[in-house]
Amino acid sequence: MQIDRAFVRLGEGLVHYRSCGSDQGRAPLYMIHASPASAEPLVGLMGVLGQTRRCIAPDTLGNGDSAAPALDSPDMDYYADSVARILDKLKLDKVDVYGSHTGAHIACELAIRHPSRVRKIVFDGIGMFSAEDRVDFLANYAPRMQADEFGRQFTWAWHFIRDQMLHFPYFRRTPAFRRDQPMASPEVLHRIVVDVLKSLTTYHKGYHAAFRHKDAERIPLIGCPVFCIASTDDPLQEGVDRAHALVKTGAKAIVPSERTPEGLNKKGAAVVAFLDS
Repeated sequence: MQIDRAFVRLGEGLVHYRSCGSDQGRAPLYMIHASPASAEPLVGLMGVLGQTRRCIAPDTLGNGDSAAPALDSPDMDYYADSVARILDKLKLDKVDVYGSHTGAHIACELAIRHPSRVRKIVFDGIGMFSAEDRVDFLANYAPRMQADEFGRQFTWAWHFIRDQMLHFPYFRRTPAFRRDQPMASPEVLHRIVVDVLKSLTTYHKGYHAAFRHKDAERIPLIGCPVFCIASTDDPLQEGVDRAHALVKTGAKAIVPSERTPEGLNKKGAAVVAFLDS
């Protein structure tokens, strides 16, 4: 599947996005990536989903090659409204929405604030954290960063991404929080780290908005069908049952890891079955 890249301009500046596929009589699928990097990790899934519909996957404001948010401390309302503005620029009236991790929180608010723009939603891993975890994550998960004369940001970025493969949350480096999965390849780590470095001073904003999001109060306000899904190696898979219990209508599933072609195809097939039902 050929993935194209382009930009649209908002008031904040340029927003970078990837796209593939064609409408084929179906609603376009707007895909919102997880923090902290860009939409690049969605390319594999886009290749599967793009066979049956048009897929659009921007870098969220403050991530990857997109402009920084206009606010110092944006909330989920801001990110949701920015998606509506991107849809306007792309001349897309109504879409299906896929959101991974932070992207799931953005999708939630988009559906609540702009219900006429959203047909169906896929939550691919949504963090439904305790009040204590929210405080801890806000304090420790995504620190504000800046470049310095010793280049310490390079070492920090590498270990920030690598350690997320080892523990969840990555800063609780004890056996109890060890992740049972193989380490990502050096090439994958490199691509993610480069995207984090591109947005060094703004990468944390989406994280913080997600940690502050009152998801348990907001999810029941979604009017459209919601598919709550996660891969077996997703540290947020516990959120599937919690979120599904709150939605008005929808479905849920745990699917194999998308690290293998078979797992990627199974996740894609599950998403397609929901969107086409």
